[in-house]
Amino acid sequence: MEHENTLSGVTIAFIGAGNMGEAMIHGLLKQNLVEPEQIIAADPHTERGAYLVERYGVRFTTDNLAAGTQANILVLSVKPQVLERVLPEVRGGARTCSLVLSIVAGASIRQIADGLANACVVRVMPNTPARIGQGISVWTATAEVPERQRDHARLLLRALGKEIYVDDESYLDMATALSGTGPAYVFLFMEAMIDAGVHMGFSRSISEQLVYQTIRGSVEYAAQSGDHVAMLRNQVTSPGGTSAEAIYHLEKGGLRTVIARAIWAAYQRSVGLGGGRKVSRLAGRHPENSESDEE
Repeated sequence: MEHENTLSGVTIAFIGAGNMGEAMIHGLLKQNLVEPEQIIAADPHTERGAYLVERYGVRFTTDNLAAGTQANILVLSVKPQVLERVLPEVRGGARTCSLVLSIVAGASIRQIADGLANACVVRVMPNTPARIGQGISVWTATAEVPERQRDHARLLLRALGKEIYVDDESYLDMATALSGTGPAYVFLFMEAMIDAGVHMGFSRSISEQLVYQTIRGSVEYAAQSGDHVAMLRNQVTSPGGTSAEAIYHLEKGGLRTVIARAIWAAYQRSVGLGGGRKVSRLAGRHPENSESDEE
């Protein structure tokens, strides 16, 4: 493979070794992109460190500065609420890293770059299916990140699934609302389907199996067909049939509108959490006036 040895000799430090950090560690090792000794996991919880050392053979420390000092690539994977405390701890080591990759939700590139005194920053919005290597990560980079480090970023993110580069950081807030938060919408829809199956008389186990495979198969079919999803829906909607009856009630209940408004609300929240501009447009109306505007 073209990139097999791209990360050879590179030390990668994860500041924060929670679920997403572990998902990236797991993917990198599973794809043989690095050796375990190339990875340093930094976390305040020693029991977490013991688990990672035993399962993956990586190095572990509770000292964020030590981890950053040894790293060529620094991955920030802490919770947003502890970022302000962590940045000064890592700053002394991070300033010499060739690349900083942040998956901290709502933290802007400027916040990371200024906080670590390092302009070579990649900001990423992953999602939870990354934990099984089926995620989608949207990312962008500062102009200071050279092409070699961008290749490193792509390799790291492909350990989580697929990746899409965007040239404007504002798209990260959009990705947060659509793909980052997206699994929650899908899980809620699945939950409603499963509960409906139980209500009809299926056992919960059978209802879950039917829904899981229906969702899985529908997604794969849509991805492979190349047809617009509206065309696929039309193919299974016979005149006067069961699908037509069900869709009538979904449309009558405003499913499309509810989904659109939910995603827009998530977008507004993401922008707000990042301290960015106020977003005040939805379908041509100010959200605060949307109820009074409706007839």
